[in-house]
Amino acid sequence: MKGKSLISINDYSKDEMLRILDIAEGFEKQPRQPILSDKVVSTLFFEPSTRTRLSFESAANHLGARVIGFTDAASSSTKKGESLKDTILTVACYSDIIIMRHPLAGSARWASEVSSVPVINAGDGANQHPTQCLLDLYSIRKTQGKLDKLNIAFVGDLKYGRTVHSLTIAMCNFDTTFHLISPDELKLPSYVKQHIKDKSLEYHQYRTIEEAIDKVDILYMTRVQRERFADPIEYESVKNSYILTKNQLKGCKENLKVLHPLPRVNEISENVDNTPQAYYFQQAQNGVYVRQALLATILGATK
Repeated sequence: MKGKSLISINDYSKDEMLRILDIAEGFEKQPRQPILSDKVVSTLFFEPSTRTRLSFESAANHLGARVIGFTDAASSSTKKGESLKDTILTVACYSDIIIMRHPLAGSARWASEVSSVPVINAGDGANQHPTQCLLDLYSIRKTQGKLDKLNIAFVGDLKYGRTVHSLTIAMCNFDTTFHLISPDELKLPSYVKQHIKDKSLEYHQYRTIEEAIDKVDILYMTRVQRERFADPIEYESVKNSYILTKNQLKGCKENLKVLHPLPRVNEISENVDNTPQAYYFQQAQNGVYVRQALLATILGATK
C-alpha cells in the first residue's frame, strides 16, 4: 500500500482493510510516534469539515509531520479561477501526500490521476468517504469483537450519504445482513444494492426504526444533508424523518451500538448520549488512530 492513493474503499482488499485496522490498534495504544518527522501533509478542503480535517491534522501531528493546506476554497486560488488540476499539480510540489475533500463526485479520482504524490479522498460529494469507512469498521470491530455475521442498520439519508455507500461496500466483504431504513426519496442507490446482491447477502428495507431495532447489532444514524438537495422543498419534506430517542432503544440487543459519522443536527436526541448504546463520540476519536495508520502506511513508515 506504500505510495498508493486511497480514493474508494474498493481500492483496498479485505486483507488490506484488516491490516489498517490492526495498525490502528497499535496507534491507539501508543499514539505519539514521530515516524513522519520528515514529511509534509497537505490538507485541501474545498468543502467544510470539522472531524475529518482535524482528525487528519491530529494524526499527522501525532506522527511528527508538518501540515499545510486550506480549509475553505474561497481562501485558495480556485477563487481566482484556477483549475483543480493546476491546484493539485502545484500542491504536489510542496508535499508528500495530499488529503482532499471536494463537493464534486469523481474529483478525488481525477486528482489522484494528475498528482505526483498519493491522494487520500476525504469525501467527494455524495460518492465515497473511504477513511470514514475504515474508522467505522474499526469502531464496529472494537465494539462487537468481530466484523463477520453482524446485522447493521443504516438510517436516514441512504441516497446521498457517502459514508453509508462506502461502509455498505466494505461490509459486503463480511457475512453481513443489512437493514435499510429510509423514506422512499432517500433509499440506497441501486448500484450500492448491487454490491450486496453480488455477494449473495441479504438486505431488508423498512420505513421505521422500530421495525428493525430488535434485530441489529449496529444502528448507523445519518444526517439528512441539506447541501446535497437541489430542491429545498424536497429537503424540507424529509429532514426530520428519523429522530432517535432513548425510548426507542428499549428492546434492543444488549450489544447494540449507535454510530453516526457526525455532525448530527437533530437525528439523535441528546438523551441518547448517556446510554450504553451511544458510541458516536468514541467513533470520532477512533478516526485519529485509523488516519495515523493510513498516513504511516501510505508514506512507508510501517513495517
